[in-house]
Amino acid sequence: MGEFDKALTDIANIRSQLAAGTLFRGFGPAVIAVTGGLALVAAVAQSAWPAVLADGPVRFVLCWIAVAVVAVALVGVEMLARSRRLHGGMADAMILAAVEQFLPAGVAGAAVTAAVLKYAADAVWILPGLWQILVALGLFASLRSLPRSIGLAGAWYLLAGIAVFILASGSRELSPWMMGVPFALGQGLMAVLLRTANGGDDGQPV
Repeated sequence: MGEFDKALTDIANIRSQLAAGTLFRGFGPAVIAVTGGLALVAAVAQSAWPAVLADGPVRFVLCWIAVAVVAVALVGVEMLARSRRLHGGMADAMILAAVEQFLPAGVAGAAVTAAVLKYAADAVWILPGLWQILVALGLFASLRSLPRSIGLAGAWYLLAGIAVFILASGSRELSPWMMGVPFALGQGLMAVLLRTANGGDDGQPV
């Protein structure tokens, strides 16, 4: 029984190594573009109804957390469906590898956001730029399994995050456009890069 368990462990390790070294095609360009549009819609909505969606730093942040949850849910559902279609029996290992690469940046973003809201509410203005930089780090960490061109999207988010830091440092106010514009352009860029690298929205050659 010990040898059988060892064999299963070896097989699992081999599958994990294969998954880590295989191009992950579970992200659909269309859904990624939709999440960019969602960010732009959220920025427009916050600008149009600030008393409802951006009345104070906590409400501003909660609005964008809600947008992020919806975006992650959309991408997650699409990722599961595409992975099972394009990666077959390797789908679960591929999904796990992709999530593990991006997870540290996501956990860091959630932890820092909670800490700032609870202990440094006057510094909430740093969050939009910080979120964009963390997205950049997550994308750079995922380049082992994503098309190398996605590094351009990572570079965009890094530069956008730094620019937002600089712009926000003067007034130290929260602007919906410092979230909506960078994420709309960043997700749009990533959708184009994925479509080009994967050969179409369905992952098949165009």
